[in-house]
Amino acid sequence: MQDNNNSLQIHSELTEIILGCCFDIMNELGTGFLENVYKNALFIAIKEKGFKIVVEKKFEVIFRDRKIGLYIADLIVEGTVIIELKCCGTLLG
Repeated sequence: MQDNNNSLQIHSELTEIILGCCFDIMNELGTGFLENVYKNALFIAIKEKGFKIVVEKKFEVIFRDRKIGLYIADLIVEGTVIIELKCCGTLLG
């Protein structure tokens, strides 16, 4: 149980840093850009923090021993946190 709590804490610290990068980007760039612009900025911001980051990693999706599709993760940080970016006009209509 101790290892699980330690693992959660490590991921919590990492996600806190990632969220901080997201807020920094929004403060610097503002709104209105396409997803790719924010993905590129987030890649730079996270890389500058010294973390390993992979862009658009592909995963086969298997269901009942059959390949049913392909999932492409926008960003993966330290091999543990998947970031899926979405851009929208507003969150509440």
